[in-house]
Amino acid sequence: MRLVIARCSVDYAGRLTAHLPSAPRLILVKADGSVSIHADDRAYKPLNWMSPPCTLKEGSGEEEDVWTVINKAGEKLIITMEEILHDSSHELGVDPGLIKDGVEAHLQELLADRIETLGEGYTLIRREYMTAIGPVDILCRDADGQTVAVEIKRRGEIDGVEQLTRYLELLNRDPHLAPVRGVFAAQEIKPQARVLATDRGIGCAVLDYNALRGIEDDKLRLF
Repeated sequence: MRLVIARCSVDYAGRLTAHLPSAPRLILVKADGSVSIHADDRAYKPLNWMSPPCTLKEGSGEEEDVWTVINKAGEKLIITMEEILHDSSHELGVDPGLIKDGVEAHLQELLADRIETLGEGYTLIRREYMTAIGPVDILCRDADGQTVAVEIKRRGEIDGVEQLTRYLELLNRDPHLAPVRGVFAAQEIKPQARVLATDRGIGCAVLDYNALRGIEDDKLRLF
C-alpha cells in the first residue's frame, strides 16, 4: 500500500464530472490497483475513488505533477499535485480476513448445511471461498446452474453490500464461475442497504435463525 499526503485538486471524468478543489488530502494506492482520495473526516468513505482494474500513470516533463487513473471503461481520475507532504509504501501481506462473531459464523454454517432454503435446486460449492481480497461466505449454484455468492451478516448494512460488490467484481473475472450474481443475507437488513443492493442487482434474504435451526418454518423470505 502506498500512502501519499498532498495538497492537490482532483477531477473525475466519466459518466458524470466532479471536481475537488485544492486542499490537503490522503491518497491511498492499494495493491489491487485501486486509488482513493480521503479527507480528514467522513470515517472510511473516500471523497472520490477508482475501483480496480485500473491503471495509474504519474506524469513526466511539464505534467510531472499530474497523476491520471484510468479504469477499463475509460473513466479518468486526474489528480493534480501541488505539494507532496508525505509519500511512503508498505507491504501489508495477505490479510487473514474478518473474523465473524459467533452468530454470523453459525448462520453461515447453518445456511451452508441447508443451502436449499435459498431456493429449490440450490447446491453448495463451498464455504469461505477465497478471493484476492478475502473469503466469500458461501459460493453456490442455483437451479439453473448459475454461480451465486452469498454474504452473511447479523445486521445487514451498506458496508456489507459494498463488500459483496467487491467480491462480485473479482468473481466475475473468472470464466469458470461467471456470470456470478449476489445474495446479501442477514437477520435484519437496513432499508438503505436494501435499496443499494437492489440498485446493484443483488438479491436480499432475511434469515430466520430459529428456522435454520429447524425450530420453526424453514423458508427464507427472499426479496
